[in-house]
Amino acid sequence: MLGQRDRKRLGQVSERLYRASRRVRILGHLAWPASVRHRFFRSGSERLPEVEYPPFDAKQIKGELRQARDQLGDLPLDKWLKKKSRDIEASVSLIGSCGTPEFFRHSSEIYGTPTTMLRDGRTTPMDLARRFSLIMDAQPDSPNNRPGSDPVPVSEIRDRIEKKVNSVFGSESPRVVVVDGISAKATASSKRIRLRKGAAFTHRDVDQLINHEALVHVATTLNGRDQDQMRILGGNYGSVTKTQEGLAVFSEFITGCIDVARMRRIMARVEAIQMSIDGADFIQVYRFFLQRTRLKTEAFENARRIFRGGVMAGGYPFTKDIVYLDGLVRIHNFIRAVVSQGRHDALELLFAGKMELDDMPMVIKMNKEGLIRPPKYLPDWVVNRDYLVSYFALSIFIGEMDHQRTDGYYQNLF
Repeated sequence: MLGQRDRKRLGQVSERLYRASRRVRILGHLAWPASVRHRFFRSGSERLPEVEYPPFDAKQIKGELRQARDQLGDLPLDKWLKKKSRDIEASVSLIGSCGTPEFFRHSSEIYGTPTTMLRDGRTTPMDLARRFSLIMDAQPDSPNNRPGSDPVPVSEIRDRIEKKVNSVFGSESPRVVVVDGISAKATASSKRIRLRKGAAFTHRDVDQLINHEALVHVATTLNGRDQDQMRILGGNYGSVTKTQEGLAVFSEFITGCIDVARMRRIMARVEAIQMSIDGADFIQVYRFFLQRTRLKTEAFENARRIFRGGVMAGGYPFTKDIVYLDGLVRIHNFIRAVVSQGRHDALELLFAGKMELDDMPMVIKMNKEGLIRPPKYLPDWVVNRDYLVSYFALSIFIGEMDHQRTDGYYQNLF
Protein backbone atom coordinates (compact mmCIF):
# COMPACT_ATOMS: atom_id res chain seq x y z
CA MET A 1 0.00 0.00 0.00
CA LEU A 2 1.11 3.54 -0.72
CA GLY A 3 2.10 5.75 2.18
CA GLN A 4 0.48 9.13 2.74
CA ARG A 5 3.57 11.00 1.56
CA ASP A 6 3.60 9.16 -1.79
CA ARG A 7 -0.15 9.59 -2.18
CA LYS A 8 0.18 13.33 -1.70
CA ARG A 9 3.16 13.61 -4.05
CA LEU A 10 1.54 11.54 -6.80
CA GLY A 11 -1.65 13.54 -6.46
CA GLN A 12 0.31 16.77 -6.89
CA VAL A 13 2.04 15.45 -10.02
CA SER A 14 -1.28 14.29 -11.43
CA GLU A 15 -2.81 17.71 -10.77
CA ARG A 16 0.10 19.44 -12.50
CA LEU A 17 -0.20 17.16 -15.54
CA TYR A 18 -3.94 17.71 -15.69
CA ARG A 19 -3.50 21.50 -15.70
CA ALA A 20 -0.96 21.19 -18.52
CA SER A 21 -3.25 18.92 -20.54
CA ARG A 22 -6.08 21.46 -20.29
CA ARG A 23 -3.98 23.89 -22.33
CA VAL A 24 -3.34 21.36 -25.11
CA ARG A 25 -6.47 21.54 -27.26
CA ILE A 26 -5.55 19.77 -30.47
CA LEU A 27 -8.83 20.00 -32.40
CA GLY A 28 -9.49 23.56 -31.25
CA HIS A 29 -6.08 24.68 -32.49
CA LEU A 30 -6.51 22.88 -35.84
CA ALA A 31 -9.98 24.32 -36.53
CA TRP A 32 -10.48 26.24 -39.79
CA PRO A 33 -12.57 29.42 -39.98
CA ALA A 34 -15.72 29.19 -42.11
CA SER A 35 -14.14 31.65 -44.56
CA VAL A 36 -11.78 28.90 -45.80
CA ARG A 37 -14.74 26.84 -46.99
CA HIS A 38 -16.39 29.87 -48.62
CA ARG A 39 -13.21 30.75 -50.52
CA PHE A 40 -12.79 27.16 -51.67
CA PHE A 41 -16.27 27.03 -53.17
CA ARG A 42 -15.92 30.51 -54.70
CA SER A 43 -12.87 29.19 -56.55
CA GLY A 44 -15.04 26.50 -58.10
CA SER A 45 -13.37 23.95 -55.79
CA GLU A 46 -10.21 24.34 -57.87
CA ARG A 47 -7.84 26.17 -55.51
CA LEU A 48 -6.13 24.56 -52.53
CA PRO A 49 -7.27 26.05 -49.20
CA GLU A 50 -4.91 28.45 -47.47
CA VAL A 51 -5.03 28.22 -43.69
CA GLU A 52 -3.15 30.15 -41.01
CA TYR A 53 -3.05 28.59 -37.56
CA PRO A 54 -2.80 30.69 -34.41
CA PRO A 55 0.63 31.00 -32.76
CA PHE A 56 1.38 28.41 -30.13
CA ASP A 57 4.05 28.86 -27.48
CA ALA A 58 4.98 25.46 -26.09
CA LYS A 59 7.74 26.62 -23.73
CA GLN A 60 5.58 27.18 -20.65
CA ILE A 61 3.68 23.91 -21.03
CA LYS A 62 6.88 21.94 -21.57
CA GLY A 63 8.34 23.67 -18.52
CA GLU A 64 5.37 22.56 -16.43
CA LEU A 65 5.78 19.01 -17.68
CA ARG A 66 9.45 19.01 -16.74
CA GLN A 67 8.58 20.28 -13.27
CA ALA A 68 6.07 17.46 -12.91
CA ARG A 69 8.69 14.89 -13.93
CA ASP A 70 11.13 16.34 -11.40
CA GLN A 71 8.72 15.29 -8.63
CA LEU A 72 8.58 11.68 -9.80
CA GLY A 73 10.21 8.73 -8.09
CA ASP A 74 10.54 5.11 -9.21
CA LEU A 75 7.26 3.55 -8.10
CA PRO A 76 5.07 1.91 -10.80
CA LEU A 77 2.67 4.86 -10.54
CA ASP A 78 5.57 7.26 -11.05
CA LYS A 79 6.50 5.48 -14.28
CA TRP A 80 2.87 5.64 -15.42
CA LEU A 81 2.67 9.37 -14.73
CA LYS A 82 5.95 9.91 -16.54
CA LYS A 83 4.44 8.24 -19.62
CA LYS A 84 1.42 10.53 -19.30
CA SER A 85 3.72 13.55 -19.29
CA ARG A 86 5.40 12.28 -22.48
CA ASP A 87 2.01 11.71 -24.09
CA ILE A 88 0.97 15.28 -23.34
CA GLU A 89 4.30 16.54 -24.66
CA ALA A 90 3.71 14.62 -27.90
CA SER A 91 0.42 16.49 -28.34
CA VAL A 92 2.25 19.76 -27.72
CA SER A 93 4.76 18.89 -30.45
CA LEU A 94 1.91 18.04 -32.82
CA ILE A 95 0.28 21.44 -32.37
CA GLY A 96 3.62 23.20 -32.68
CA SER A 97 4.30 21.68 -36.10
CA CYS A 98 1.04 22.67 -37.86
CA GLY A 99 1.34 23.13 -41.60
CA THR A 100 4.68 21.33 -41.91
CA PRO A 101 5.74 17.79 -42.90
CA GLU A 102 6.84 17.30 -39.29
CA PHE A 103 3.16 17.43 -38.28
CA PHE A 104 2.55 14.09 -40.01
CA ARG A 105 5.36 12.42 -38.08
CA HIS A 106 3.90 13.49 -34.74
CA SER A 107 0.39 12.54 -35.85
CA SER A 108 1.58 9.07 -36.90
CA GLU A 109 3.27 8.52 -33.54
CA ILE A 110 0.14 9.50 -31.61
CA TYR A 111 -2.66 8.01 -33.73
CA GLY A 112 -0.90 5.59 -36.08
CA THR A 113 -1.38 5.31 -39.84
CA PRO A 114 -3.62 3.19 -42.07
CA THR A 115 -0.76 0.68 -42.42
CA THR A 116 0.15 0.43 -38.71
CA MET A 117 -0.20 -3.18 -37.56
CA LEU A 118 -2.89 -4.04 -35.04
CA ARG A 119 -2.20 -6.29 -32.07
CA ASP A 120 -2.65 -9.48 -34.11
CA GLY A 121 0.54 -8.55 -35.99
CA ARG A 122 -1.09 -9.23 -39.35
CA THR A 123 -3.94 -6.77 -39.87
CA THR A 124 -3.87 -3.02 -40.51
CA PRO A 125 -6.68 -0.43 -40.40
CA MET A 126 -6.42 -0.27 -44.20
CA ASP A 127 -6.97 -4.05 -44.41
CA LEU A 128 -10.06 -3.70 -42.21
CA ALA A 129 -11.43 -0.83 -44.27
CA ARG A 130 -11.10 -2.82 -47.49
CA ARG A 131 -12.64 -5.97 -46.03
CA PHE A 132 -15.51 -4.03 -44.51
CA SER A 133 -16.05 -2.27 -47.84
CA LEU A 134 -16.35 -5.58 -49.69
CA ILE A 135 -19.03 -6.74 -47.25
CA MET A 136 -20.85 -3.40 -47.31
CA ASP A 137 -20.78 -3.28 -51.11
CA ALA A 138 -22.51 -6.66 -51.20
CA GLN A 139 -25.52 -5.30 -49.29
CA PRO A 140 -28.69 -4.04 -51.01
CA ASP A 141 -29.04 -0.28 -50.72
CA SER A 142 -31.29 0.83 -47.87
CA PRO A 143 -33.46 3.97 -48.16
CA ASN A 144 -32.24 4.93 -44.68
CA ASN A 145 -28.65 5.11 -45.91
CA ARG A 146 -29.11 7.31 -48.97
CA PRO A 147 -27.70 10.83 -48.77
CA GLY A 148 -30.34 13.37 -47.89
CA SER A 149 -32.92 10.83 -46.69
CA ASP A 150 -35.09 11.58 -43.70
CA PRO A 151 -33.68 15.09 -43.09
CA VAL A 152 -34.28 16.65 -39.67
CA PRO A 153 -33.66 20.33 -38.80
CA VAL A 154 -30.61 20.76 -36.59
CA SER A 155 -32.76 22.65 -34.06
CA GLU A 156 -34.89 19.53 -33.55
CA ILE A 157 -31.79 17.36 -33.22
CA ARG A 158 -30.46 19.80 -30.61
CA ASP A 159 -33.69 19.74 -28.58
CA ARG A 160 -33.92 15.95 -28.57
CA ILE A 161 -30.30 15.48 -27.54
CA GLU A 162 -30.62 18.17 -24.88
CA LYS A 163 -33.63 16.44 -23.36
CA LYS A 164 -31.81 13.12 -23.13
CA VAL A 165 -28.60 14.70 -21.82
CA ASN A 166 -30.49 16.54 -19.07
CA SER A 167 -32.18 13.30 -17.99
CA VAL A 168 -28.80 11.57 -17.64
CA PHE A 169 -26.46 14.25 -16.27
CA GLY A 170 -28.87 16.54 -14.44
CA SER A 171 -27.15 19.65 -13.10
CA GLU A 172 -23.86 18.60 -14.75
CA SER A 173 -25.42 18.49 -18.22
CA PRO A 174 -23.46 20.18 -21.01
CA ARG A 175 -25.23 22.74 -23.19
CA VAL A 176 -26.20 21.56 -26.66
CA VAL A 177 -25.42 24.30 -29.18
CA VAL A 178 -25.33 24.76 -32.96
CA VAL A 179 -22.06 26.24 -34.24
CA ASP A 180 -20.08 26.78 -37.42
CA GLY A 181 -16.40 26.01 -37.90
CA ILE A 182 -16.17 22.37 -36.77
CA SER A 183 -15.45 19.58 -39.25
CA ALA A 184 -17.30 16.80 -37.41
CA LYS A 185 -21.09 16.70 -37.30
CA ALA A 186 -20.78 16.93 -33.54
CA THR A 187 -18.17 17.28 -30.82
CA ALA A 188 -18.49 17.05 -27.06
CA SER A 189 -16.84 18.33 -23.90
CA SER A 190 -18.00 18.52 -20.30
CA LYS A 191 -19.50 21.97 -20.99
CA ARG A 192 -20.89 21.76 -24.52
CA ILE A 193 -22.10 19.35 -27.17
CA ARG A 194 -21.65 21.21 -30.44
CA LEU A 195 -23.64 20.40 -33.58
CA ARG A 196 -22.36 21.69 -36.89
CA LYS A 197 -24.55 24.29 -38.53
CA GLY A 198 -25.59 23.20 -42.01
CA ALA A 199 -24.80 19.50 -41.48
CA ALA A 200 -27.29 16.94 -42.80
CA PHE A 201 -28.92 15.17 -39.84
CA THR A 202 -31.41 12.29 -39.75
CA HIS A 203 -33.52 10.76 -36.98
CA ARG A 204 -30.96 7.96 -36.68
CA ASP A 205 -28.29 10.55 -35.87
CA VAL A 206 -30.00 11.35 -32.57
CA ASP A 207 -29.36 7.94 -31.02
CA GLN A 208 -25.87 7.78 -32.53
CA LEU A 209 -24.91 11.16 -31.11
CA ILE A 210 -26.38 10.41 -27.69
CA ASN A 211 -24.53 7.11 -27.40
CA HIS A 212 -21.30 8.41 -28.93
CA GLU A 213 -20.95 11.99 -27.70
CA ALA A 214 -22.97 12.05 -24.49
CA LEU A 215 -22.83 8.58 -22.96
CA VAL A 216 -19.14 8.08 -23.75
CA HIS A 217 -17.30 11.36 -24.32
CA VAL A 218 -19.24 13.50 -21.84
CA ALA A 219 -19.55 10.65 -19.32
CA THR A 220 -15.83 9.85 -19.27
CA THR A 221 -14.96 13.55 -19.08
CA LEU A 222 -17.22 14.16 -16.08
CA ASN A 223 -16.11 10.92 -14.41
CA GLY A 224 -12.49 11.90 -14.94
CA ARG A 225 -13.02 15.39 -13.54
CA ASP A 226 -14.48 13.70 -10.44
CA GLN A 227 -11.14 12.01 -9.71
CA ASP A 228 -9.78 14.40 -7.10
CA GLN A 229 -6.71 12.25 -6.31
CA MET A 230 -5.77 11.30 -9.88
CA ARG A 231 -6.82 14.41 -11.80
CA ILE A 232 -4.96 13.37 -14.94
CA LEU A 233 -7.87 11.01 -15.64
CA GLY A 234 -9.85 14.16 -16.45
CA GLY A 235 -7.33 15.28 -19.07
CA ASN A 236 -7.92 14.90 -22.80
CA TYR A 237 -4.87 14.59 -25.08
CA GLY A 238 -3.88 12.70 -28.19
CA SER A 239 -2.91 9.29 -26.88
CA VAL A 240 -6.29 8.61 -25.20
CA THR A 241 -8.20 9.26 -28.44
CA LYS A 242 -8.02 5.72 -29.86
CA THR A 243 -9.66 4.19 -26.79
CA GLN A 244 -12.17 7.03 -26.45
CA GLU A 245 -13.34 6.89 -30.06
CA GLY A 246 -13.27 3.11 -30.18
CA LEU A 247 -15.46 2.99 -27.07
CA ALA A 248 -17.81 5.58 -28.57
CA VAL A 249 -18.27 3.69 -31.85
CA PHE A 250 -18.67 0.41 -29.97
CA SER A 251 -21.42 2.09 -27.96
CA GLU A 252 -23.21 2.81 -31.24
CA PHE A 253 -22.80 -0.84 -32.23
CA ILE A 254 -23.97 -2.50 -29.04
CA THR A 255 -27.05 -0.27 -28.83
CA GLY A 256 -28.02 -1.02 -32.44
CA CYS A 257 -28.00 2.57 -33.64
CA ILE A 258 -25.09 2.41 -36.09
CA ASP A 259 -25.89 2.10 -39.79
CA VAL A 260 -24.20 1.25 -43.07
CA ALA A 261 -23.77 4.90 -44.05
CA ARG A 262 -21.94 5.61 -40.78
CA MET A 263 -19.61 2.65 -41.32
CA ARG A 264 -18.94 3.73 -44.89
CA ARG A 265 -17.89 7.19 -43.66
CA ILE A 266 -15.49 5.67 -41.14
CA MET A 267 -13.92 3.41 -43.76
CA ALA A 268 -13.73 6.14 -46.39
CA ARG A 269 -11.72 8.32 -43.98
CA VAL A 270 -9.12 5.58 -43.60
CA GLU A 271 -8.84 5.26 -47.38
CA ALA A 272 -8.59 9.04 -47.78
CA ILE A 273 -5.79 9.31 -45.23
CA GLN A 274 -3.81 6.73 -47.18
CA MET A 275 -4.56 8.62 -50.41
CA SER A 276 -3.06 11.75 -48.90
CA ILE A 277 -0.03 9.87 -47.56
CA ASP A 278 0.48 8.59 -51.11
CA GLY A 279 0.44 12.17 -52.42
CA ALA A 280 -3.19 13.13 -53.09
CA ASP A 281 -3.85 16.83 -52.42
CA PHE A 282 -6.88 18.41 -50.77
CA ILE A 283 -8.82 18.77 -54.03
CA GLN A 284 -8.32 15.13 -54.98
CA VAL A 285 -9.47 13.95 -51.54
CA TYR A 286 -12.42 16.37 -51.70
CA ARG A 287 -13.48 14.80 -55.01
CA PHE A 288 -13.07 11.32 -53.50
CA PHE A 289 -15.59 12.22 -50.80
CA LEU A 290 -17.86 14.06 -53.23
CA GLN A 291 -18.33 10.82 -55.20
CA ARG A 292 -19.54 9.18 -51.98
CA THR A 293 -21.73 11.88 -50.47
CA ARG A 294 -22.86 13.97 -53.46
CA LEU A 295 -23.04 16.87 -50.97
CA LYS A 296 -20.37 19.54 -51.47
CA THR A 297 -20.31 20.76 -47.88
CA GLU A 298 -20.03 17.23 -46.45
CA ALA A 299 -17.26 16.37 -48.92
CA PHE A 300 -15.38 19.51 -47.91
CA GLU A 301 -15.74 18.81 -44.18
CA ASN A 302 -14.58 15.21 -44.61
CA ALA A 303 -11.52 16.37 -46.54
CA ARG A 304 -10.86 19.08 -43.97
CA ARG A 305 -10.73 16.46 -41.20
CA ILE A 306 -7.76 14.86 -42.94
CA PHE A 307 -5.87 18.01 -43.96
CA ARG A 308 -6.29 20.16 -40.83
CA GLY A 309 -2.81 20.80 -39.51
CA GLY A 310 -1.22 19.01 -42.46
CA VAL A 311 0.03 20.00 -45.90
CA MET A 312 -2.63 20.85 -48.52
CA ALA A 313 -0.50 19.58 -51.39
CA GLY A 314 -0.61 16.08 -49.91
CA GLY A 315 1.83 13.65 -48.36
CA TYR A 316 1.47 14.80 -44.73
CA PRO A 317 -2.10 14.43 -43.40
CA PHE A 318 -3.67 14.39 -39.95
CA THR A 319 -4.15 10.68 -39.19
CA LYS A 320 -6.59 10.90 -36.27
CA ASP A 321 -9.49 9.43 -38.23
CA ILE A 322 -8.02 5.94 -38.32
CA VAL A 323 -8.77 5.64 -34.59
CA TYR A 324 -12.48 5.01 -35.11
CA LEU A 325 -11.94 1.70 -36.90
CA ASP A 326 -8.72 0.75 -35.11
CA GLY A 327 -10.17 1.69 -31.72
CA LEU A 328 -13.42 -0.15 -32.39
CA VAL A 329 -11.57 -3.42 -33.01
CA ARG A 330 -9.44 -2.96 -29.89
CA ILE A 331 -12.45 -2.16 -27.69
CA HIS A 332 -14.43 -5.07 -29.12
CA ASN A 333 -11.60 -7.46 -28.29
CA PHE A 334 -11.14 -5.92 -24.84
CA ILE A 335 -14.82 -6.35 -23.95
CA ARG A 336 -14.77 -9.85 -25.41
CA ALA A 337 -12.01 -10.65 -22.89
CA VAL A 338 -13.96 -8.88 -20.11
CA VAL A 339 -16.97 -11.14 -20.69
CA SER A 340 -14.88 -14.27 -21.22
CA GLN A 341 -13.09 -13.74 -17.88
CA GLY A 342 -15.98 -12.18 -15.96
CA ARG A 343 -14.00 -8.97 -15.34
CA HIS A 344 -16.84 -6.46 -15.51
CA ASP A 345 -15.00 -4.34 -12.94
CA ALA A 346 -12.45 -3.57 -15.66
CA LEU A 347 -15.19 -2.49 -18.08
CA GLU A 348 -16.66 -0.08 -15.54
CA LEU A 349 -13.23 1.31 -14.72
CA LEU A 350 -12.74 2.09 -18.42
CA PHE A 351 -15.35 4.83 -17.87
CA ALA A 352 -13.59 6.28 -14.80
CA GLY A 353 -11.89 8.90 -16.96
CA LYS A 354 -9.87 9.47 -20.12
CA MET A 355 -7.42 6.60 -20.55
CA GLU A 356 -5.82 4.13 -22.94
CA LEU A 357 -6.42 0.39 -22.83
CA ASP A 358 -2.75 0.01 -21.88
CA ASP A 359 -3.51 2.03 -18.73
CA MET A 360 -5.86 -0.65 -17.42
CA PRO A 361 -3.35 -2.54 -15.19
CA MET A 362 -2.45 0.72 -13.46
CA VAL A 363 -6.07 1.84 -13.23
CA ILE A 364 -6.97 -1.46 -11.53
CA LYS A 365 -4.06 -0.98 -9.14
CA MET A 366 -5.12 2.60 -8.37
CA ASN A 367 -8.64 1.38 -7.72
CA LYS A 368 -7.35 -1.14 -5.18
CA GLU A 369 -5.27 1.62 -3.56
CA GLY A 370 -8.38 3.78 -3.23
CA LEU A 371 -6.90 6.47 -5.48
CA ILE A 372 -9.81 6.62 -7.89
CA ARG A 373 -13.56 6.77 -7.52
CA PRO A 374 -16.03 4.46 -9.28
CA PRO A 375 -17.48 6.14 -12.38
CA LYS A 376 -20.61 8.14 -11.63
CA TYR A 377 -22.00 7.95 -15.16
CA LEU A 378 -22.24 4.71 -17.15
CA PRO A 379 -24.21 3.87 -20.30
CA ASP A 380 -27.11 1.50 -19.84
CA TRP A 381 -25.40 -1.30 -21.80
CA VAL A 382 -22.69 -1.39 -19.11
CA VAL A 383 -25.07 -1.18 -16.14
CA ASN A 384 -27.61 -3.65 -17.53
CA ARG A 385 -25.24 -5.95 -19.36
CA ASP A 386 -27.47 -8.94 -20.13
CA TYR A 387 -27.36 -8.25 -23.87
CA LEU A 388 -23.62 -7.57 -23.78
CA VAL A 389 -22.91 -10.89 -22.05
CA SER A 390 -25.30 -12.81 -24.32
CA TYR A 391 -23.79 -11.29 -27.45
CA PHE A 392 -20.20 -12.06 -26.51
CA ALA A 393 -20.99 -15.52 -25.14
CA LEU A 394 -22.29 -16.40 -28.61
CA SER A 395 -19.50 -14.46 -30.33
CA ILE A 396 -16.78 -16.30 -28.41
CA PHE A 397 -18.28 -19.68 -29.29
CA ILE A 398 -18.83 -18.83 -32.95
CA GLY A 399 -15.35 -17.32 -33.22
CA GLU A 400 -13.85 -20.75 -32.49
CA MET A 401 -15.73 -22.45 -35.33
CA ASP A 402 -14.24 -23.38 -38.73
CA HIS A 403 -15.85 -20.70 -40.87
CA GLN A 404 -14.30 -21.87 -44.11
CA ARG A 405 -16.36 -25.05 -43.91
CA THR A 406 -19.54 -23.32 -42.76
CA ASP A 407 -19.23 -20.54 -45.38
CA GLY A 408 -19.01 -23.14 -48.11
CA TYR A 409 -22.18 -24.82 -46.83
CA TYR A 410 -24.19 -21.61 -46.81
CA GLN A 411 -22.85 -20.52 -50.19
CA ASN A 412 -24.21 -23.76 -51.64
CA LEU A 413 -27.60 -22.95 -50.11
CA PHE A 414 -27.65 -19.58 -51.88
